[in-house]
Amino acid sequence: MNLDTVIYELSGTVATIRMNRPDALNALSLQLGKDLSIAINQAVADKARAVILTGSGRAFCAGGDLREMQAMGQLEGRMEAFLDEPLKDLHNIVRLIRETPIPFVAAVNGICAGAGVNFALACDIVLAAEDAAFREAFVRIGLTPDCGGTFFLPRAIGEKLAAEMLMTGDSITAQRAAEMGMINRVVPTLELTQEAEALAKKLADGPTAAIGRIKRMLNASSSNDLSQQLALEAECQLESGKGNDFREGVAAFFEKRAPRFQGS
Repeated sequence: MNLDTVIYELSGTVATIRMNRPDALNALSLQLGKDLSIAINQAVADKARAVILTGSGRAFCAGGDLREMQAMGQLEGRMEAFLDEPLKDLHNIVRLIRETPIPFVAAVNGICAGAGVNFALACDIVLAAEDAAFREAFVRIGLTPDCGGTFFLPRAIGEKLAAEMLMTGDSITAQRAAEMGMINRVVPTLELTQEAEALAKKLADGPTAAIGRIKRMLNASSSNDLSQQLALEAECQLESGKGNDFREGVAAFFEKRAPRFQGS
């Protein structure tokens, strides 16, 4: 697949989607927004069982492309033009990451700011290189957050810490992000790709139909009450219980061997 701003690779059942505007620190342009959607849909079409989201060069993603925002605002005669239809495309990417029933692993390298932070938080598991830094930078240019920042961040680290990050726009290190519970773990910079690939393969080799249902339940847990969540758990467990992977898992347990899950 040839895309202008994304490198898409499929290795076995793991798809890697690499934002590829290194000279612009992978800032989110109109084209990058479109290419990311295409790449995620391609991963689904390719029947990928796990997806890695990462960036080329020295950044994961520096947030929205301010130069493109300014140019679009001048062309249309309104500074907020980029925050209309183009923003809907970016929000659609967040929905795709959350609603696609396969696990997404963010491999955060270097600079991660603004919407880039929120794209990472939308992923199911987040690994970060030792030299990565996170900044909810919107307030520094007089904007409010987008791409789910006010949804994902307080759920990850609590309202007070989220308020501090969002209201100050201060940068935090990868280590601090891990301590706050914002990301899963920090890995040596030179080992980030290897660690992300190993984790993605582990997930892809797992019972991905069940993993997709776990993702569905986690998405619902923030708005369900206990009774609703218990009902959803019962529904999803019954669905999983009817699947081939459950039968394989039980057989492997009694045969004392590793299960061979097929994602069904």
